[in-house]
Amino acid sequence: MSDARQHGRRLLRGPLHRTGTVQRGRWKAPALRCVRTRLFRVINIFTLVQPSMRAEHRGGKIDWRIGTRGPGDQIQVENGRRRPHPRFMVPLSILDLSPITQGSDAAHSFRNTLDLARHAERWGYRRFWLAEHHGMPGIASAATSVLIGYVAGGTSTIRVGAGGIMLPNHSPLTIAEQFGTLESLYPGRIDLGLGRAPGSDQRTAQALRRNLASDPDAFPRDVQELADYFSDSPRQPVRAVPGTGLNVPLWILGSSLFGAQVAAAFGLPYAFASHFAPAQMMAAIELYRSEFRPSRALAKPHVMLGFNVFGADSLTEAKFRATSMQQAFVNLRSDRPSQLPPPVEGYTERLGPQERAILDQVLSCASIGTPEMVRTDLCNFVEQTGADELMITSQIFDHAARLHSFEIAATAFTGVPLNRTV
Repeated sequence: MSDARQHGRRLLRGPLHRTGTVQRGRWKAPALRCVRTRLFRVINIFTLVQPSMRAEHRGGKIDWRIGTRGPGDQIQVENGRRRPHPRFMVPLSILDLSPITQGSDAAHSFRNTLDLARHAERWGYRRFWLAEHHGMPGIASAATSVLIGYVAGGTSTIRVGAGGIMLPNHSPLTIAEQFGTLESLYPGRIDLGLGRAPGSDQRTAQALRRNLASDPDAFPRDVQELADYFSDSPRQPVRAVPGTGLNVPLWILGSSLFGAQVAAAFGLPYAFASHFAPAQMMAAIELYRSEFRPSRALAKPHVMLGFNVFGADSLTEAKFRATSMQQAFVNLRSDRPSQLPPPVEGYTERLGPQERAILDQVLSCASIGTPEMVRTDLCNFVEQTGADELMITSQIFDHAARLHSFEIAATAFTGVPLNRTV
Protein backbone atom coordinates (compact mmCIF):
# COMPACT_ATOMS: atom_id res chain seq x y z
CA MET A 1 0.00 0.00 0.00
CA SER A 2 1.32 3.44 -0.91
CA ASP A 3 2.25 5.96 1.77
CA ALA A 4 -0.47 8.26 0.54
CA ARG A 5 -3.09 5.61 0.95
CA GLN A 6 -1.86 4.72 4.41
CA HIS A 7 -2.19 8.35 5.43
CA GLY A 8 -5.61 8.61 3.87
CA ARG A 9 -7.22 5.71 5.66
CA ARG A 10 -8.20 5.63 9.33
CA LEU A 11 -10.21 2.45 9.51
CA LEU A 12 -10.47 0.74 12.89
CA ARG A 13 -7.44 2.23 14.59
CA GLY A 14 -6.50 3.37 18.05
CA PRO A 15 -9.00 2.85 20.84
CA LEU A 16 -11.07 0.29 18.98
CA HIS A 17 -8.25 -2.19 19.37
CA ARG A 18 -8.68 -2.04 23.13
CA THR A 19 -12.37 -2.66 23.44
CA GLY A 20 -12.12 -6.42 23.85
CA THR A 21 -10.01 -9.54 23.70
CA VAL A 22 -9.51 -12.26 21.13
CA GLN A 23 -9.94 -15.94 21.67
CA ARG A 24 -9.48 -18.75 19.14
CA GLY A 25 -10.03 -16.51 16.18
CA ARG A 26 -13.27 -15.08 17.48
CA TRP A 27 -14.11 -11.74 19.02
CA LYS A 28 -14.80 -11.83 22.73
CA ALA A 29 -16.28 -8.78 24.36
CA PRO A 30 -14.70 -7.49 27.59
CA ALA A 31 -16.28 -8.35 30.88
CA LEU A 32 -19.36 -6.22 31.33
CA ARG A 33 -19.54 -4.46 34.65
CA CYS A 34 -23.06 -3.22 34.21
CA VAL A 35 -25.77 -4.95 36.16
CA ARG A 36 -28.44 -6.20 33.80
CA THR A 37 -30.95 -7.44 36.33
CA ARG A 38 -32.16 -3.95 37.15
CA LEU A 39 -32.76 -3.13 33.51
CA PHE A 40 -34.71 -6.28 32.86
CA ARG A 41 -36.73 -5.74 36.02
CA VAL A 42 -37.73 -2.35 34.67
CA ILE A 43 -38.55 -3.80 31.28
CA ASN A 44 -40.82 -6.37 32.85
CA ILE A 45 -42.80 -3.87 34.95
CA PHE A 46 -45.47 -4.26 32.33
CA THR A 47 -45.51 -6.05 29.01
CA LEU A 48 -44.12 -3.96 26.21
CA VAL A 49 -46.62 -3.54 23.44
CA GLN A 50 -44.29 -3.18 20.49
CA PRO A 51 -45.14 -1.70 17.15
CA SER A 52 -45.69 -4.06 14.24
CA MET A 53 -42.35 -3.39 13.88
CA ARG A 54 -9.35 -12.28 15.73
CA ALA A 55 -6.74 -9.92 15.92
CA GLU A 56 -3.56 -10.95 13.99
CA HIS A 57 -0.36 -9.04 13.41
CA ARG A 58 0.54 -9.22 9.77
CA GLY A 59 3.59 -7.36 8.67
CA GLY A 60 3.36 -5.02 11.63
CA LYS A 61 -0.36 -4.30 11.09
CA ILE A 62 -3.34 -5.53 13.02
CA ASP A 63 -6.06 -7.33 11.09
CA TRP A 64 -9.39 -7.53 12.90
CA ARG A 65 -12.03 -10.12 12.19
CA ILE A 66 -15.36 -10.79 13.80
CA GLY A 67 -15.80 -14.54 14.05
CA THR A 68 -14.35 -17.07 11.67
CA ARG A 69 -14.71 -16.78 7.96
CA GLY A 70 -16.56 -19.57 6.26
CA PRO A 71 -16.62 -20.77 2.68
CA GLY A 72 -17.48 -18.00 0.27
CA ASP A 73 -16.75 -15.21 2.76
CA GLN A 74 -13.34 -14.39 1.35
CA ILE A 75 -12.63 -11.09 -0.31
CA GLN A 76 -12.68 -11.65 -4.03
CA VAL A 77 -9.95 -10.32 -6.30
CA GLU A 78 -10.62 -8.82 -9.69
CA ASN A 79 -7.95 -7.35 -11.98
CA GLY A 80 -5.47 -7.36 -9.12
CA ARG A 81 -7.78 -5.37 -6.80
CA ARG A 82 -9.83 -6.53 -3.87
CA ARG A 83 -13.48 -6.73 -4.73
CA PRO A 84 -16.02 -7.02 -1.92
CA HIS A 85 -17.96 -10.22 -1.61
CA PRO A 86 -21.72 -9.58 -1.79
CA ARG A 87 -21.98 -10.66 1.85
CA PHE A 88 -20.39 -7.35 2.82
CA MET A 89 -22.64 -5.14 0.73
CA VAL A 90 -25.32 -3.56 2.89
CA PRO A 91 -27.87 -0.74 2.58
CA LEU A 92 -26.63 2.76 3.14
CA SER A 93 -28.46 5.58 4.89
CA ILE A 94 -27.61 9.19 5.72
CA LEU A 95 -27.38 11.06 9.00
CA ASP A 96 -27.64 14.81 8.50
CA LEU A 97 -27.08 17.41 11.23
CA SER A 98 -28.22 20.20 8.92
CA PRO A 99 -24.85 21.89 9.48
CA ILE A 100 -24.67 25.67 9.70
CA THR A 101 -21.52 26.69 7.88
CA GLN A 102 -19.44 29.65 8.98
CA GLY A 103 -21.04 32.87 7.78
CA SER A 104 -24.32 31.19 6.89
CA ASP A 105 -27.61 30.65 8.73
CA ALA A 106 -30.18 27.98 9.54
CA ALA A 107 -32.42 28.84 6.58
CA HIS A 108 -29.57 28.10 4.17
CA SER A 109 -28.81 24.89 6.04
CA PHE A 110 -32.41 23.71 5.70
CA ARG A 111 -32.36 24.27 1.93
CA ASN A 112 -29.12 22.26 1.71
CA THR A 113 -30.63 19.50 3.82
CA LEU A 114 -33.59 19.12 1.49
CA ASP A 115 -31.35 19.21 -1.57
CA LEU A 116 -29.18 16.47 -0.05
CA ALA A 117 -32.24 14.37 0.74
CA ARG A 118 -33.49 14.63 -2.83
CA HIS A 119 -30.11 13.53 -4.16
CA ALA A 120 -29.96 10.71 -1.61
CA GLU A 121 -33.34 9.46 -2.82
CA ARG A 122 -32.08 9.31 -6.40
CA TRP A 123 -28.83 7.64 -5.36
CA GLY A 124 -30.63 4.80 -3.58
CA TYR A 125 -30.02 5.60 0.07
CA ARG A 126 -32.57 3.88 2.29
CA ARG A 127 -33.06 6.41 5.07
CA PHE A 128 -32.43 10.08 5.71
CA TRP A 129 -32.19 10.79 9.43
CA LEU A 130 -31.87 14.06 11.33
CA ALA A 131 -30.50 14.43 14.85
CA GLU A 132 -31.73 16.41 17.82
CA HIS A 133 -29.12 18.77 19.24
CA HIS A 134 -29.71 21.97 21.21
CA GLY A 135 -27.65 25.10 21.72
CA MET A 136 -25.08 24.09 19.08
CA PRO A 137 -23.97 26.96 16.80
CA GLY A 138 -23.21 24.59 13.92
CA ILE A 139 -26.29 22.34 14.03
CA ALA A 140 -29.72 23.49 12.86
CA SER A 141 -31.79 20.35 13.48
CA ALA A 142 -32.97 21.19 17.01
CA ALA A 143 -36.68 21.06 16.09
CA THR A 144 -36.17 17.61 14.64
CA SER A 145 -39.75 16.57 13.99
CA VAL A 146 -40.48 19.86 12.19
CA LEU A 147 -37.46 19.39 9.93
CA ILE A 148 -38.42 15.77 9.27
CA GLY A 149 -41.76 16.99 7.98
CA TYR A 150 -40.03 19.50 5.70
CA VAL A 151 -37.75 16.83 4.23
CA ALA A 152 -40.45 14.19 3.90
CA GLY A 153 -42.69 16.72 2.14
CA GLY A 154 -39.94 17.50 -0.36
CA THR A 155 -39.17 13.88 -1.19
CA SER A 156 -41.32 10.94 -2.22
CA THR A 157 -39.86 7.52 -1.41
CA ILE A 158 -36.89 7.69 0.96
CA ARG A 159 -37.59 6.95 4.61
CA VAL A 160 -37.14 10.03 6.79
CA GLY A 161 -36.64 9.93 10.53
CA ALA A 162 -34.93 10.93 13.72
CA GLY A 163 -31.46 9.76 14.54
CA GLY A 164 -32.53 10.57 16.99
CA ILE A 165 -35.00 12.07 19.37
CA MET A 166 -33.44 12.53 22.82
CA LEU A 167 -36.27 11.13 24.90
CA PRO A 168 -35.19 12.69 28.24
CA ASN A 169 -36.08 16.07 26.72
CA HIS A 170 -39.69 15.17 26.01
CA SER A 171 -42.72 13.41 27.34
CA PRO A 172 -43.44 10.16 25.44
CA LEU A 173 -46.96 11.40 24.67
CA THR A 174 -45.64 14.53 22.92
CA ILE A 175 -43.32 12.45 20.73
CA ALA A 176 -46.11 9.98 19.98
CA GLU A 177 -48.33 12.81 18.78
CA GLN A 178 -45.58 14.44 16.72
CA PHE A 179 -44.55 11.24 14.99
CA GLY A 180 -48.12 10.08 14.72
CA THR A 181 -48.74 13.27 12.77
CA LEU A 182 -45.70 12.64 10.56
CA GLU A 183 -46.75 9.05 9.91
CA SER A 184 -50.25 10.19 9.03
CA LEU A 185 -48.88 12.71 6.52
CA TYR A 186 -46.19 10.43 5.05
CA PRO A 187 -47.39 6.85 5.70
CA GLY A 188 -44.80 4.11 5.68
CA ARG A 189 -41.87 6.50 5.46
CA ILE A 190 -41.20 7.64 9.04
CA ASP A 191 -38.58 6.21 11.45
CA LEU A 192 -38.18 7.10 15.11
CA GLY A 193 -34.74 6.60 16.66
CA LEU A 194 -34.56 7.15 20.41
CA GLY A 195 -31.58 8.19 22.53
CA ARG A 196 -31.20 8.90 26.23
CA ALA A 197 -28.64 11.72 26.12
CA PRO A 198 -29.94 15.30 26.32
CA GLY A 199 -28.17 16.35 23.12
CA SER A 200 -26.97 19.50 24.85
CA ASP A 201 -25.08 20.87 27.85
CA GLN A 202 -26.69 20.93 31.30
CA ARG A 203 -27.79 24.57 31.18
CA THR A 204 -29.54 23.99 27.86
CA ALA A 205 -31.12 20.82 29.19
CA GLN A 206 -32.50 22.79 32.14
CA ALA A 207 -33.92 25.35 29.74
CA LEU A 208 -35.80 22.52 28.04
CA ARG A 209 -37.80 22.21 31.29
CA ARG A 210 -36.91 18.57 32.00
CA ASN A 211 -35.74 16.98 35.25
CA LEU A 212 -31.98 16.37 35.06
CA ALA A 213 -31.96 13.61 37.69
CA SER A 214 -30.07 10.64 36.28
CA ASP A 215 -32.32 7.62 36.54
CA PRO A 216 -31.18 4.62 34.46
CA ASP A 217 -34.67 3.17 34.75
CA ALA A 218 -36.42 6.16 33.16
CA PHE A 219 -35.36 5.60 29.56
CA PRO A 220 -36.61 1.99 29.26
CA ARG A 221 -39.89 3.00 30.87
CA ASP A 222 -40.30 5.93 28.49
CA VAL A 223 -39.60 3.67 25.50
CA GLN A 224 -42.27 1.29 26.73
CA GLU A 225 -44.76 4.08 27.21
CA LEU A 226 -44.06 5.49 23.75
CA ALA A 227 -44.40 2.08 22.09
CA ASP A 228 -47.71 1.58 23.85
CA TYR A 229 -49.08 4.86 22.45
CA PHE A 230 -48.37 3.58 18.93
CA SER A 231 -49.96 0.16 19.50
CA ASP A 232 -53.35 -0.95 18.23
CA SER A 233 -54.69 -1.45 21.76
CA PRO A 234 -52.87 0.84 24.21
CA ARG A 235 -52.94 -0.22 27.85
CA GLN A 236 -52.86 3.35 29.10
CA PRO A 237 -56.00 5.41 29.51
CA VAL A 238 -54.44 8.32 27.58
CA ARG A 239 -54.44 8.10 23.81
CA ALA A 240 -52.07 9.69 21.31
CA VAL A 241 -54.16 11.31 18.59
CA PRO A 242 -52.78 10.90 16.01
CA GLY A 243 -50.57 7.99 16.99
CA THR A 244 -52.68 5.09 18.20
CA GLY A 245 -52.41 2.11 15.87
CA LEU A 246 -49.87 3.71 13.56
CA ASN A 247 -46.99 1.47 14.67
CA VAL A 248 -44.18 3.88 13.85
CA PRO A 249 -40.93 1.84 13.71
CA LEU A 250 -38.77 2.44 16.77
CA TRP A 251 -34.97 2.23 16.90
CA ILE A 252 -32.70 2.43 19.94
CA LEU A 253 -29.63 4.62 19.54
CA GLY A 254 -26.51 4.43 21.65
CA SER A 255 -22.81 5.00 22.14
CA SER A 256 -22.42 2.68 25.13
CA LEU A 257 -23.55 -0.71 26.36
CA PHE A 258 -26.76 0.52 27.96
CA GLY A 259 -28.52 1.21 24.68
CA ALA A 260 -27.47 -2.20 23.38
CA GLN A 261 -29.14 -3.82 26.39
CA VAL A 262 -32.36 -1.90 25.90
CA ALA A 263 -32.54 -2.66 22.17
CA ALA A 264 -31.85 -6.35 22.77
CA ALA A 265 -34.40 -6.68 25.55
CA PHE A 266 -37.14 -4.97 23.55
CA GLY A 267 -36.32 -6.74 20.28
CA LEU A 268 -35.71 -3.46 18.44
CA PRO A 269 -33.13 -2.49 15.79
CA TYR A 270 -30.01 -0.83 17.19
CA ALA A 271 -28.04 2.11 15.79
CA PHE A 272 -24.58 2.75 17.29
CA ALA A 273 -22.91 6.16 17.08
CA SER A 274 -19.54 4.86 15.91
CA HIS A 275 -19.08 7.93 13.70
CA PHE A 276 -18.15 9.99 16.80
CA ALA A 277 -17.97 7.63 19.82
CA PRO A 278 -16.50 4.32 18.61
CA ALA A 279 -14.77 3.15 21.81
CA GLN A 280 -17.41 0.58 22.85
CA MET A 281 -18.69 -0.30 19.40
CA MET A 282 -17.53 -3.92 19.24
CA ALA A 283 -18.60 -4.72 22.79
CA ALA A 284 -22.01 -3.15 22.20
CA ILE A 285 -22.57 -5.13 18.99
CA GLU A 286 -21.64 -8.38 20.72
CA LEU A 287 -23.89 -7.64 23.69
CA TYR A 288 -26.84 -6.68 21.52
CA ARG A 289 -26.61 -9.78 19.35
CA SER A 290 -26.06 -12.20 22.23
CA GLU A 291 -28.92 -10.81 24.34
CA PHE A 292 -31.43 -10.11 21.55
CA ARG A 293 -34.99 -11.25 22.18
CA PRO A 294 -37.09 -11.67 19.02
CA SER A 295 -40.23 -9.57 18.95
CA ARG A 296 -43.18 -8.85 16.72
CA ALA A 297 -41.15 -5.93 15.42
CA LEU A 298 -37.97 -7.83 14.59
CA ALA A 299 -37.16 -11.54 14.29
CA LYS A 300 -33.38 -11.18 14.44
CA PRO A 301 -30.87 -8.49 15.44
CA HIS A 302 -30.34 -5.56 13.10
CA VAL A 303 -27.31 -3.32 13.63
CA MET A 304 -26.74 0.01 11.92
CA LEU A 305 -23.35 1.69 12.44
CA GLY A 306 -22.35 5.30 11.89
CA PHE A 307 -19.44 5.92 9.52
CA ASN A 308 -17.75 9.13 8.36
CA VAL A 309 -16.99 9.52 4.67
CA PHE A 310 -14.89 12.30 3.17
CA GLY A 311 -14.74 11.27 -0.45
CA ALA A 312 -13.23 13.28 -3.31
CA ASP A 313 -11.59 12.71 -6.67
CA SER A 314 -8.13 12.88 -5.11
CA LEU A 315 -6.70 11.98 -1.74
CA THR A 316 -5.32 15.49 -1.32
CA GLU A 317 -8.74 17.05 -1.80
CA ALA A 318 -10.42 14.53 0.49
CA LYS A 319 -7.99 15.29 3.31
CA PHE A 320 -8.52 19.01 2.75
CA ARG A 321 -12.33 18.70 2.88
CA ALA A 322 -12.14 16.65 6.09
CA THR A 323 -10.47 19.50 7.98
CA SER A 324 -13.78 21.32 8.44
CA MET A 325 -15.19 18.50 10.55
CA GLN A 326 -11.83 18.09 12.31
CA GLN A 327 -11.79 21.75 13.33
CA ALA A 328 -15.41 21.64 14.49
CA PHE A 329 -14.86 18.54 16.61
CA VAL A 330 -11.69 19.88 18.23
CA ASN A 331 -13.57 23.10 18.98
CA LEU A 332 -16.45 21.16 20.54
CA ARG A 333 -14.23 19.01 22.72
CA SER A 334 -12.35 22.16 23.80
CA ASP A 335 -15.63 23.78 24.96
CA ARG A 336 -15.61 26.16 22.01
CA PRO A 337 -18.53 24.94 19.87
CA SER A 338 -18.63 26.66 16.51
CA GLN A 339 -20.28 26.77 13.15
CA LEU A 340 -18.79 24.42 10.58
CA PRO A 341 -15.60 26.24 9.50
CA PRO A 342 -14.10 26.30 6.00
CA PRO A 343 -11.33 23.78 5.31
CA VAL A 344 -7.72 24.68 6.10
CA GLU A 345 -4.59 23.41 4.38
CA GLY A 346 -2.28 21.46 6.69
CA TYR A 347 -4.63 21.70 9.68
CA THR A 348 -3.69 18.40 11.32
CA GLU A 349 0.03 19.14 11.06
CA ARG A 350 -0.47 22.11 13.39
CA LEU A 351 -2.24 20.18 16.12
CA GLY A 352 -0.75 19.24 19.46
CA PRO A 353 -0.83 15.73 20.95
CA GLN A 354 -4.12 16.27 22.78
CA GLU A 355 -5.99 17.46 19.70
CA ARG A 356 -4.50 14.68 17.60
CA ALA A 357 -5.68 12.12 20.14
CA ILE A 358 -9.21 13.53 19.92
CA LEU A 359 -9.28 13.16 16.14
CA ASP A 360 -7.62 9.73 16.17
CA GLN A 361 -10.52 8.52 18.25
CA VAL A 362 -13.41 10.14 16.46
CA LEU A 363 -12.04 9.32 12.99
CA SER A 364 -11.29 5.68 13.75
CA CYS A 365 -14.52 4.86 11.89
CA ALA A 366 -13.95 6.97 8.81
CA SER A 367 -12.74 6.93 5.24
CA ILE A 368 -10.84 9.86 3.78
CA GLY A 369 -9.87 9.32 0.17
CA THR A 370 -10.76 8.57 -3.43
CA PRO A 371 -13.80 6.58 -4.57
CA GLU A 372 -11.78 3.36 -4.65
CA MET A 373 -10.44 3.97 -1.14
CA VAL A 374 -13.91 4.73 0.19
CA ARG A 375 -15.28 1.59 -1.43
CA THR A 376 -12.56 -0.58 0.11
CA ASP A 377 -12.92 1.01 3.54
CA LEU A 378 -16.70 0.64 3.62
CA CYS A 379 -16.50 -3.01 2.60
CA ASN A 380 -13.75 -3.75 5.15
CA PHE A 381 -15.73 -2.03 7.88
CA VAL A 382 -18.82 -4.11 7.13
CA GLU A 383 -16.74 -7.28 6.99
CA GLN A 384 -15.08 -6.57 10.32
CA THR A 385 -18.19 -5.53 12.20
CA GLY A 386 -20.94 -7.54 10.51
CA ALA A 387 -23.09 -4.41 10.25
CA ASP A 388 -26.50 -4.88 8.66
CA GLU A 389 -26.67 -1.26 7.53
CA LEU A 390 -24.42 1.81 7.54
CA MET A 391 -25.41 5.36 8.42
CA ILE A 392 -23.13 7.68 6.45
CA THR A 393 -22.29 11.18 7.61
CA SER A 394 -20.10 13.71 5.83
CA GLN A 395 -19.53 17.09 7.49
CA ILE A 396 -18.07 19.06 4.57
CA PHE A 397 -18.18 22.86 4.30
CA ASP A 398 -18.90 23.23 0.59
CA HIS A 399 -22.34 21.89 -0.31
CA ALA A 400 -21.38 20.67 -3.80
CA ALA A 401 -18.34 18.86 -2.40
CA ARG A 402 -20.52 17.36 0.31
CA LEU A 403 -22.98 16.05 -2.27
CA HIS A 404 -20.10 14.51 -4.22
CA SER A 405 -18.83 12.76 -1.08
CA PHE A 406 -22.23 11.18 -0.44
CA GLU A 407 -22.44 10.19 -4.11
CA ILE A 408 -19.05 8.46 -3.84
CA ALA A 409 -20.29 6.52 -0.81
CA ALA A 410 -23.49 5.58 -2.64
CA THR A 411 -21.59 4.10 -5.57
CA ALA A 412 -19.45 1.93 -3.26
CA PHE A 413 -22.06 -0.82 -3.47
CA THR A 414 -23.28 -0.13 -7.00
CA GLY A 415 -25.49 -2.90 -8.31
CA VAL A 416 -26.64 -4.07 -4.87
CA PRO A 417 -30.37 -3.76 -4.35
CA LEU A 418 -31.14 -1.43 -1.45
CA ASN A 419 -34.65 -2.70 -0.85
CA ARG A 420 -34.49 -4.86 2.27
CA THR A 421 -36.93 -3.85 4.96
CA VAL A 422 -36.67 -3.77 8.74
